[in-house]
Parts: sequence; structure tokens; C-alpha cells
Amino acid sequence: MGTKYQKIMVAIDGSKEAELAFKKSIGIAATNQASLLLVHVIDTRAFAIVEAYDQAVADRADEYAFDLLEKYKRQAINSGLKDVAYLVEFGSPKLLIPKEIAKKHSIDLIICGATGLNTVERFLIGSVSGHIARHAPCDVLVVRSEKEFT
Repeated sequence: MGTKYQKIMVAIDGSKEAELAFKKSIGIAATNQASLLLVHVIDTRAFAIVEAYDQAVADRADEYAFDLLEKYKRQAINSGLKDVAYLVEFGSPKLLIPKEIAKKHSIDLIICGATGLNTVERFLIGSVSGHIARHAPCDVLVVRSEKEFT
């Protein structure tokens, strides 16, 4: 018998890959009777690009994240999961997810999508999933989309 996961975190960024990761997490959480924590980190570096950064931009990003996570939480509960929570943070996803959130919540499995960044961003700052895999204190499952293999 392998390891039984008790606390699973899914990184949600609104991408198709993150949605696939979320769907896969429901089955894994159900099989393990684990709690599920949905996490969206609003990348504050994106705001540096917006010269006239104002509170309205942050509020819209925040509102989008809460709406998305609330929708996913309802889906997870409707699928039969009992313990589902979500969290929205501001900062760097590649630092906060593996180094702070995973430790603070005693996560034993992080599930994330393989991409989410375009090629130029991946080249310049590295992929978030790669960074999570290298720095997480627990197992990491990176979910790939079918289109990556064609």
C-alpha cells in the first residue's frame, strides 16, 4: 500500500491546464478521503506592467479569483468531497505555493498544471510548476494537457 494523501493543494490560475489539474485532484482527494485546498496566487509582478496601477486592478483580480475558486469549490463538493477550502494570496506563485502555503497548511500533495506561462515568460522566469516541483516540501503532481503531445 502506497502513501495516503491527507491534505491536497491545487494551484489554480484560470488556465486550461489548471482546470485539468483541478479535475484530476477531485478523484485523488476522493480516493484518499483527503481535504482539498484550492489556491490562487495573484502575481503582483503582473501589476508592475500596468503603469497606472490602482486599487481597482487589484480588486478586479481578487474578485475574479474568488469567483473562480467558489465555482471550483462547489464542483468539488457536488462531486462528493466533504472538506474543500480555498485561499487567495497576492505575491509570487512560484515562491508562495511551495515555500509558504504548503508548509503552513501541512500539504502532502500539490497538484498543478504543466504550463500557464507563454514560452518567453518560461524562458525568462522559469515555469511555476517547475519551481514548485523543485522547492515543495511534499509530492508534486504536474498535470499536462493532451495538446502538448501533438
